[in-house]
Amino acid sequence: MKTLIVKSRQALLRQQTANYVCSISNLQEPYMDVVKQKSAHANYKQKAMLLFCIVLVIIVAILLMGKESHRQINRNQLVLSTVKQGDLRVQVQGYGVLRSHRQKLLTSLTSATVEEIILRPGAQVTPDSIIMKLNNPELHEETERARMQLNQEKANLRKLELNNQRELLAEESNLAEMVAKFNMVKLRREAEQELVDKGVVSQLTYKTTVLEQEQLHDSMRIQQNRIAQLKLVNQEALNIQQEQINQAEALYFTVKNRVDALAVKAGINGILQRLPVELGQSIAAGQELALVGSEQDLLALIRVPQAQAERISVGQLAEVTTRRDLLPGKVSRITPEVQEGTVTIEIQFTAAQLPASARPELSVDAVIYTAELKNTLYIDRPVNVRVNSSNSLYKLDHTRQLAEYSEVRYGEDAGKYIQLLEGAAVNDTFIVSDMTGFTDSKRISITN
Repeated sequence: MKTLIVKSRQALLRQQTANYVCSISNLQEPYMDVVKQKSAHANYKQKAMLLFCIVLVIIVAILLMGKESHRQINRNQLVLSTVKQGDLRVQVQGYGVLRSHRQKLLTSLTSATVEEIILRPGAQVTPDSIIMKLNNPELHEETERARMQLNQEKANLRKLELNNQRELLAEESNLAEMVAKFNMVKLRREAEQELVDKGVVSQLTYKTTVLEQEQLHDSMRIQQNRIAQLKLVNQEALNIQQEQINQAEALYFTVKNRVDALAVKAGINGILQRLPVELGQSIAAGQELALVGSEQDLLALIRVPQAQAERISVGQLAEVTTRRDLLPGKVSRITPEVQEGTVTIEIQFTAAQLPASARPELSVDAVIYTAELKNTLYIDRPVNVRVNSSNSLYKLDHTRQLAEYSEVRYGEDAGKYIQLLEGAAVNDTFIVSDMTGFTDSKRISITN
């Protein structure tokens, strides 16, 4: 049937060409009565025009015949896939890196110069591992001044304690003299009281002794209060001096810690991940010196397309591949911001121990399972297709020698596979390789 149509169109083209030539001849007839004899040049132009028309008709006919005929392709150049039915896990694919869940950023406490680099990125470290040594002569001088100031304040404390002790002893000595005088006056009063009764000592002398005893008693009480207040004053003076010592000590230890920090230590067990300084480089206060991260406590930071991120939620299962090992995990966090059209997904691993291939800053690929489709049709994912869209694929007939354009509608993406909603049945075979060069042909023949 196809051949008959092509032959009919060829005959029609030949008939149209003949009619066109005849029309040209008829146009020439009115001039035959006027021009009695044609020149050689006119005959040449007429023949050239006729030849041009014939060639044009042949070219058009060839193009029409080529368009209508079947294009052929070798089977070895095709990728075929057969429609299957079953459960399909919907997934979102992404890429990213492994990061330490626990990281420690080491910065400079003061301006300094890199004097020595001991460890380089990739080195295993412990909390006391020295990564590099810095140098700051002014800081050493400041430490010495702070130490001398601390010693001076401590000396002032000892001096104050001695002065307080001397003053307290003097007041206690005065109190002891008063007590002695009081006891003497008391004895004299008791003796004079017996003599007054016998009339030996006058009443005036006795009353004078009694008054003197009372005055000494009051003086003793005042002196005791004075000693008690002196102790409180001395203690407060000691407290003030101790505060001065504490301030000087805090200043000294602050400066000393800065000096100790010139020997940069890792601080945690792990691996040295980054070292953005070089030998002899001048470092400002607060500048990054190194990044240390734990080696076993890792997580994956995966970038996924923004359009697919809305299908992901915390708790969904995921698999991360390091090119050597497959690590199971689950989504633990979804970053809210979008960067360069992607969203970062944090995956926490569920395995008790990670394999040796898992290292910080390692590039990885990940698959996040967002849903599971039960008893659905699916096929190997063709090239250049999008989820929830319609497209045409070449479907093989029962002879597998002819493929015809067929409209299909896709559903969810499942990584290697994609769901088929319409236009396909179980065991149908489609061409899933790139066929963009054959879109002008509704059918193609497949050769072996």
